[in-house]
Amino acid sequence: MLRRSLACAAVVACASSVTLLPAISAETRAVVELFTSQGCSSCPPADKLLGELAADPSLVSISLPIDYWDYLGWKDTLSDPRHAARQRAYSKVRGDREVYTPQVVVNGSLHALGSDRSAIEKAIAKSRENPATLSLPVKLTVVDGHLAVSLPERSDARAPAEIWIAGLAREITVVIKRGENKGKTIAYHNVARRWLKLDTWNGKTNTWTVPVRDLNGDGIDGAAVFVQTGTVEKPNAVLGAAFAAFH
Repeated sequence: MLRRSLACAAVVACASSVTLLPAISAETRAVVELFTSQGCSSCPPADKLLGELAADPSLVSISLPIDYWDYLGWKDTLSDPRHAARQRAYSKVRGDREVYTPQVVVNGSLHALGSDRSAIEKAIAKSRENPATLSLPVKLTVVDGHLAVSLPERSDARAPAEIWIAGLAREITVVIKRGENKGKTIAYHNVARRWLKLDTWNGKTNTWTVPVRDLNGDGIDGAAVFVQTGTVEKPNAVLGAAFAAFH
């Protein structure tokens, strides 16, 4: 059951708080965040599509299960209230207050119906009109049990950005026993299970190292790193991103 307040095709541009020159193009084409719920009957097609997008190496695609439909008869086993807070924060920054499932947020700035591949591709193209979006190359490697994140110097950075690591479970299969999806077995892909703020980037070259064990548990076997303008309360355009599997 799709729940939203405006038409599905609506997308709203959001200006970045950091201005970067478009001279450097990141390898990643887009960050796709899917806000989904095991209790939403409209979500399984979006969950399936996210699995297909996760196989595209030019995308960093993650699932962020929300908890606000838990009262409908089935408590989402993967939900995190921080995901719903992130979704609401995006809507406030855009100014449209659009919060629904399944909803995709592309590159931190535009939203689209999570089961509509065409709308997602259009949002990707539209978001890349902002020269700051994914203009920062991010290097993420896994070596000797550590994650290494490297960023170059950018003298044209106008404001700091936050660096976040999301610990991901690349595939989790859930048998849903009650609610709108009762009787269905659904595979969820690149599910965000843990969040770690690495640092604030101010345009200087740097490398950060994090033990993989800091992200252990909850089926985590991969990670995504985001360099994003704004704050947790006011997330904005993504300057750079990368994904790495642990094995």
